[in-house]
Amino acid sequence: MTAIQADAIRNYILAKDGNRPHLIGSAFAEAAEVAIVAPQGTISLPSRLQGRAAIADALARRFGEAFENVYTFCLGQPPAADADRFACDWLVGMSEKASGAVRVGCGRYDWTFAAAPPRLVERLVITIECMATLPAERTGPVMAWLAGLPYPWCRAATAAASAPTDPELSAVLGRITGRA
Repeated sequence: MTAIQADAIRNYILAKDGNRPHLIGSAFAEAAEVAIVAPQGTISLPSRLQGRAAIADALARRFGEAFENVYTFCLGQPPAADADRFACDWLVGMSEKASGAVRVGCGRYDWTFAAAPPRLVERLVITIECMATLPAERTGPVMAWLAGLPYPWCRAATAAASAPTDPELSAVLGRITGRA
């Protein structure tokens, strides 16, 4: 049986990756806050979202308008059942709908959960550390790699071991394995 907090994280990932805004309600508390820390030009998202409706709109609906084939992985083990806070690294891969270009990035999630049941997310800080953009011709190998990984929880070593050989992925892979 998984921790309720792990279910909330999984529901957020399924909402974002699958363009399913209805799942945001089973991940975030009504008044939840999301802060996004990203280097300039990495990705176009607001730096702060307040409330479940704003989170669903930005991270499921609008994100899904721009990207497809989205795979997000939490690197490591899910949180313990009694966790009030949880941090993990993440890896994401996706293709841009407009250009077909492939994006692969990594960063860190810092989760804060409500103390009372149903232990939904009250605050999430998404830190984007690195984002590589590859030409559309590389979509096949990148998507085959991502589709073959355990989803949504995956060890960094597992992700790196099966990654396609591509110099443009080296910074992302170096970060997730600690060699950057």
